[in-house]
Amino acid sequence: MIRASDIEQAAEVLRAGGLVALPTETVYGLGADAENPAAVARVYSAKGRPPTHPLIVHLAGAEHLDSWADGVPDAARLLAERFWPGPLTLVLRRGSRVPLEATGGLETVALRVPNHPVALELLKVFGGGVAAPSANRFGSVSPTTADHVRAELGDAVDFILDGGPCEVGVESTIVDATGDTLSILRPGGVTRESLEEALGFPLAVPEASPVRVPGQHPSHYAPRARVVLVEPDEVVAEAARAQDQGHQVGVFLPPAFADAPVKAHAVVRVPDSDATYAHRLYGYLRELDEQGCDLIIASLPTEAGLGLAIANRLRRAAGPRDAG
Repeated sequence: MIRASDIEQAAEVLRAGGLVALPTETVYGLGADAENPAAVARVYSAKGRPPTHPLIVHLAGAEHLDSWADGVPDAARLLAERFWPGPLTLVLRRGSRVPLEATGGLETVALRVPNHPVALELLKVFGGGVAAPSANRFGSVSPTTADHVRAELGDAVDFILDGGPCEVGVESTIVDATGDTLSILRPGGVTRESLEEALGFPLAVPEASPVRVPGQHPSHYAPRARVVLVEPDEVVAEAARAQDQGHQVGVFLPPAFADAPVKAHAVVRVPDSDATYAHRLYGYLRELDEQGCDLIIASLPTEAGLGLAIANRLRRAAGPRDAG
């Protein structure tokens, strides 16, 4: 259980230029004072993250929006009022108080208000913005528990606030509001359908973005095991083939084939509910790594609702990896 003294200690660590792992409704973040370039640089170093990859700045409430962004369009303001606190990130023109170190050198800034009582209380007590990407090594599976953070980053974090498992389980939806039209740059915890209903017009989800945002590296959210995506009706046969070839195979078994016999080292039966699947996705990937799998066979869900975000994460997990 988080105590008021824990929140105050975490705020003091941030004020001193330290790093705090904090729970949000999406994943755990690795937080630093967004206005302290040296502290922000420590985030990049701890994660092994390229300094050109922008960070998301977390705020205590929508009322702070104009302090951190310039020229906020009406559509973005509407989304902030509707979905904050919540798993929505808005990319806007950078305000003067945002150092370039927090934006990857860009004149845009990614902002959100997290919907987690511990994160919100920390932001309120700290009194500023907290730059916080996911609290893991760059490109690997995002952490959804404090134990994940400890296992991956260890002593690189000065203080960890343990707020229990994250409710949503996948990162925030990122909406580009810097141009004449809005678009979704990363599907996430707020669905495309919910955004379109609030706005009253459709949103594009471009494969490539003119604006750099988190989560766009070709290989991202990736376990140690290699991830291979096939059609749902090919999962069982592909798993058996790979197991016969000597792989330690982990399988994400689609709901339609939940009762099918599977020849594999480890099996995850995918939930019928996309919300449950999203909540457990990163845990499943970590579990298959821990069970010694070197190959994971999976298929994509229907890309509607949270299925769009799940499919995005699985594609990135299966993306080409850097040599070595």
